[in-house]
Amino acid sequence: MQKFVIAIDGPSGSGKSTLGKALARRFEYLYIDSGAVYRAVGKKALDDGVDLSNRSSVAEIAKVADIRFEGDPDHLRVFLDGSEVTDEIRTPAVSNASSIVATIPEVREAVVDKLRKMARDGGVVMDGRDIGTRVFPDAQIKLFLDASVDVRAVRRCEEERARGRIASFEDVREEIESRDRRDRERSATPLVKAEGAIAIDSSDLSIEGVVQRVLEIMKSRG
Repeated sequence: MQKFVIAIDGPSGSGKSTLGKALARRFEYLYIDSGAVYRAVGKKALDDGVDLSNRSSVAEIAKVADIRFEGDPDHLRVFLDGSEVTDEIRTPAVSNASSIVATIPEVREAVVDKLRKMARDGGVVMDGRDIGTRVFPDAQIKLFLDASVDVRAVRRCEEERARGRIASFEDVREEIESRDRRDRERSATPLVKAEGAIAIDSSDLSIEGVVQRVLEIMKSRG
């Protein structure tokens, strides 16, 4: 089977990362979490005390930040300017900052450039919100993964508990709805289903069920 570029888009909590990691393991592909790059930019902006509404300053951070990944899909480590920030970029404060900086067109342009460089050798699974529309519009496999807001909120609460943090369902649901609005309404590459992408609703599917559906798609395309 030829090596594909697999682009997975969808809203927060739809299961993109879980699916991406599963596919990367199965095919021994490079897995890239594009959201982690925006999170790293958001963290650096917070650490540097930069006003998130200052577009030029945040864009400069996105351009100069050294962001890289190490490890396999199950043990992916994120480094920012030489220091590991794998856990730090998952805090609520950084999550909120990342969704704000991601609305800045110049930031998205800088991040897209970084992502393309990371994936230049092919055999890649990448998830995010504009992978099929902006980063890899010519990807051989484009997926749009979605799920109901309630299902996504439950999943996010479980993730927070696994990290030792307590989060109420109501607060998480409200945060997801707010992020959905920012993602879909931003002027720079808003969250939409890419042309030619296969839509999959994961609300009532196990990860194994979603993977099998994708494998069927890949098999049909050679």
